[in-house]
Amino acid sequence: MAFMVLLLIILGVVYRATTPEERARLFQTVLVAIRQVKDAASRSRPEREKFREVLRARTPRALVTPALAALNVVVFAFMLFGAGTLSSTQTLVDWGANLGPRTTNGEWWRLGTAIFVHSRMLHLLINVACLVQIGLILERLVGPLFLATVYVAAGVFASLVSVSTYPMAASVGASGAIFGLYGLLLVSSIWGMLCRSSVTIPLTVLKRLGLAAAGFILYNVANDGVRTTAEVAGGVAGLIFGVVVARDLSRHKPPVRRVAVAMSAAVVIAVAAAVPLGGITDARPEIERVVAVEDRTASAYEIAVKRFRNGRITAEALAQLIDRMIIPELQAADARLKTLDKVPQEQQRLVAGAEEYLRLRSDSWRFRAEGLRKAGILKPREDGRTERESDASWRRRVEAQHRANSVTLGKAEGAERASLEALQGIRP
Repeated sequence: MAFMVLLLIILGVVYRATTPEERARLFQTVLVAIRQVKDAASRSRPEREKFREVLRARTPRALVTPALAALNVVVFAFMLFGAGTLSSTQTLVDWGANLGPRTTNGEWWRLGTAIFVHSRMLHLLINVACLVQIGLILERLVGPLFLATVYVAAGVFASLVSVSTYPMAASVGASGAIFGLYGLLLVSSIWGMLCRSSVTIPLTVLKRLGLAAAGFILYNVANDGVRTTAEVAGGVAGLIFGVVVARDLSRHKPPVRRVAVAMSAAVVIAVAAAVPLGGITDARPEIERVVAVEDRTASAYEIAVKRFRNGRITAEALAQLIDRMIIPELQAADARLKTLDKVPQEQQRLVAGAEEYLRLRSDSWRFRAEGLRKAGILKPREDGRTERESDASWRRRVEAQHRANSVTLGKAEGAERASLEALQGIRP
């Protein structure tokens, strides 16, 4: 729609900026160009029709390509009418998206299911259109088994690269698998040109496929940016399959035995690449536990301080609360953080910040406990004052010391507070 609006604007500017004679010449030039395109299409049509007849004779029915396209569409339709929004990470994960901590901790099937999940309608339409255009040709050229093998293998390798480079991002889409088909098409075209036969793809067909491929690549680069690394991995997988399996394509379709061997080799390589990725840890739940510990311990201490001010507990009891409950909980949270393994790079700084926060917080609580004990070492009962007067005087001194300790620790706790706010920021 935006393209049509832009085209109309350009035509309007051209119309206003030219004379009637210039517009007439331009109109004639456009008509000549249209006739030339139509003539070229008419001349190339017999060549294309002959190529299609040869492909139909080689593989009468193409079933895998429509099935793959239908599966992508059906999954999207169920997602569209299901619970949750399409852009939600949780929705994508529920439908089989590839997410590092889930995939590498026993849900390896996500490497394959993510190929059939899409988060946007435009993404789905572009992928399905390119899949149908290139798939119907390749399936008849190389056979349905080999097409399905390349599609799935390229998609799985793209998913592996995505987990490796962006473990915390939910990756979806058939782009990697389709890049694999384009890689196979490129090698098949080269083999066909080296050993020309009736199944050599005509230049006119290659031009049309090339234009679609250029649009497909530009769309993925514009929408995924640097994440196209995964899709490039899918394309490389398709190239390798084409070089190894499709070398006799001009004479016959790849033998089933050769396809099976290539498939087995791909499985071995995928497993070897997946093993080092196993056990990626999502540190966010543990960071949230740190925040919860801070909330819980601070609340418990505030309640105890109110009881102290009401004369129901002593300063020693406050210090013991810090020693026996608050500091051990902080130490336990720190120990859990230190046991985390294979934390993604983007979360390592967050974990380090949480550990530093716990260290500072533990130190400040120790200083507070020491101050409480120093203020409450002796309970004065002298100068003839009553026990109630002496007790009230002692309590005022303890409270004053407690306030002084709080002022002394204010700067440190300011740093702790900033760290805590940073930790709370990771909550979804």
